[in-house]
Amino acid sequence: MQDGFVKVAACTPEVRVADVAFNVEQCVHQVRDACADGAKVIVLPELCITGYTCEDLFWQDALLDAAQRGLYSFAEQTEKCDALIFVGVPWRVNGKLYNCAAALCGGEILALIPKTHVPNYNEFYELRHFTPATPGVIIPLDLNQVEPTPFGTNILLRCKSMPDLVVAAEICEDLWAPNPPSISHALAGATVIVNLSASNAIVGKAAYRRTLVVGQSARLVCGYVYTSAGWGESTTDVVFAGHNMIAENGTLLSESAPFGPGNATSEIDVSAIVQERLRMSTFKTSPGTTGNDGSAYLEIPFDLERCETHLTRHVDPHPFVPDDGAERDARCEDVFTIQAWGLAKRLDHTHCSCAVVGVSGGLDSTLALLVTVRAFDLLGLDRNGIIAVTMPGFGTTDRTHGNATTLSDALGVQLREVSIVDAVRQHFADIGHDESVHDVTYENCQARERTQIIMDIANKEGGMVIGTGDLSELALGWATYNGDHMSMYGVNGGVPKTLVRHLVRYVADTCENDAEADILYDVLDTPVSPELLPANADGTIAQQTEDLVGPYELHDFFLYQVLRRGATPRKVYRLACYALGDVYDKETILAWLKVFYRRFFAQQFKRSCLPDGPKVGSVAVSPRGDLRMPSDACAALWLAELQEL
Repeated sequence: MQDGFVKVAACTPEVRVADVAFNVEQCVHQVRDACADGAKVIVLPELCITGYTCEDLFWQDALLDAAQRGLYSFAEQTEKCDALIFVGVPWRVNGKLYNCAAALCGGEILALIPKTHVPNYNEFYELRHFTPATPGVIIPLDLNQVEPTPFGTNILLRCKSMPDLVVAAEICEDLWAPNPPSISHALAGATVIVNLSASNAIVGKAAYRRTLVVGQSARLVCGYVYTSAGWGESTTDVVFAGHNMIAENGTLLSESAPFGPGNATSEIDVSAIVQERLRMSTFKTSPGTTGNDGSAYLEIPFDLERCETHLTRHVDPHPFVPDDGAERDARCEDVFTIQAWGLAKRLDHTHCSCAVVGVSGGLDSTLALLVTVRAFDLLGLDRNGIIAVTMPGFGTTDRTHGNATTLSDALGVQLREVSIVDAVRQHFADIGHDESVHDVTYENCQARERTQIIMDIANKEGGMVIGTGDLSELALGWATYNGDHMSMYGVNGGVPKTLVRHLVRYVADTCENDAEADILYDVLDTPVSPELLPANADGTIAQQTEDLVGPYELHDFFLYQVLRRGATPRKVYRLACYALGDVYDKETILAWLKVFYRRFFAQQFKRSCLPDGPKVGSVAVSPRGDLRMPSDACAALWLAELQEL
């Protein structure tokens, strides 16, 4: 329960049909094991105290009385477990029998939540025994506790020590119905939905069940904990498999395979759920704790000890780049296609058949050139209308210059070379700058000269300047204002640096031109550099970007956690240590995280006037749609939190 994480467990105990004493013992065993593992929300299956498949035995008072005693015994035996626990039990109310989820904490039965949608088709005959819940109706029951126990569907359980943890329950078929109770629960404020289920196993059902759980967590922007009855329930014509799942906002965090051993455990990031809802104008929670139908909800407090949550869930060290090769290739093709069609639209709209790209032999300009070629091909335009301009300066090496020229030839585009050395030296003289002083003026004069050249060539040829800067550079402000910062259309502005490399590799792997592929592979092996300082004595690149601004895999991780997940500095640091701690030590991560926040805040003025460019992912910094951040915002609050570390 630290940094917004809460550990949850979906458990399937061994069950004997109608053997209440045995079932309670097994449920207690599961809960204690889950608590020992750090779980704070524990969910057991539907009707597991009696067994789901008791059928007409549910008309026997002996079984129902035993179930009532069993719940009391379960509450007593789990009193010292620091967790919110859900267990399935049949319960009689006003002469009718209900299929209920009992919510317990600290030995107290907090609520009984009845099933709303009771199936009576195919192999299910629940209406023979159980009465459907009446939504919106809450009845106080006397269970010999200090306070009456609420009975009803419109119940939220809020944690005192972690107020964003708001839990609600539905039962099995409720999820499969057209209007699941979880919709109303989420709109009333629930951030975690639990489902106590006894879904039997038939061919293809596990995959469909998984789709339902993951999809509902996405639709409701919530954590979803699904627990299902195991093979001990199997009897007569039905077989059960114990399929348990934990999902969060469209991502499956943990799953126990049907008929497989073990339960599902993971940590749900409740703070990320709240952040996502905060930014979604279409996720409208109802005022006064009411559901989507306007019916009132009862909020019940419970309390848990705050303690550090050890993470077992996967934290992706490279959130913009899929681990799986096939998925990564599909992502690259998708991004590349979006970039190309975005540029194609701009070219078509402006009736432009000429594009100008400044090429350096580096990754970003290479990707921009490849995208431009694809856009021209999509429009059926002659590639000769693409003018690749190489502009060697004081830091240009033979390797990058050669790659830029050779790639242009391989792609069949025009190549022009304009040295900037004489023009920049004249500019130094004009402004009184000493060429031996390699400061920011020395560097930026070169960048602005290059931009002037390609802008003027575009004017002369009736063309359009295609920008090369990527998302990571824009986040850090690693661009010369009104230099490489500016273009007429920036195709890479939505692509993080870690993904740029894979996009270029994807083209190299899939193109049918061996000469093109060879050059692209060499570009990939070239250190990232703006090449604005003189080369080393041996002709190699002297100025390497990541030595100056920090590793891009760290900065891209920070960028994702800050903009996409809304994480605090402390949480970003913790997650980075968890995901990338085997590559960087904690001191290094903290140092570059401070750099990230300083640069991210200080350089917003550059992002406030970005040229147009295609949005390709869920993280972007365009001032027109994604990041409306004041240019003069202060980073003190964020840096102060890092100082405390």
